[in-house]
Amino acid sequence: AGMNGTAISDFACVIFNVSFMNCTWHVGRTATEDTQYFLYWGPLKNENVTECQNYIKDTSGRRIGCRFQNVTIKNNIPYFLVNGSRSGQSIHISGYIIVEKLTPPLNVTVNCTEASRRCSIWWQPPRTSHVENMSCFKYEIVIENK
Repeated sequence: AGMNGTAISDFACVIFNVSFMNCTWHVGRTATEDTQYFLYWGPLKNENVTECQNYIKDTSGRRIGCRFQNVTIKNNIPYFLVNGSRSGQSIHISGYIIVEKLTPPLNVTVNCTEASRRCSIWWQPPRTSHVENMSCFKYEIVIENK
């Protein structure tokens, strides 16, 4: 109690190019320059939780994020823990958002038949790091008549 002002806010992760993940957060409102943050994460709680290897820092050297490589989250709900310390006291925070930036669809194929004046369009769904269910994707198709 009383440490709430040093707790982080807006913890969010973005996955891009299938295996890279950047997580960022905002330093607590009343966090002093000697407040430091430690990010731990793992595929599941209490199982192989490791500390971030590559922190992102602000101008005063406080950690405000982490860069991850070779991330696979398949079907699991990952576990994140951010500890903060300020002159010996520790702060625990969790709760997050994960966004994945998808690669474009692959091998787009268009097949049109003049007789029926119909076209079929199909494609391969993108590779992803943590979305298994293909019904989660929506695509918007724009057809231009050139």
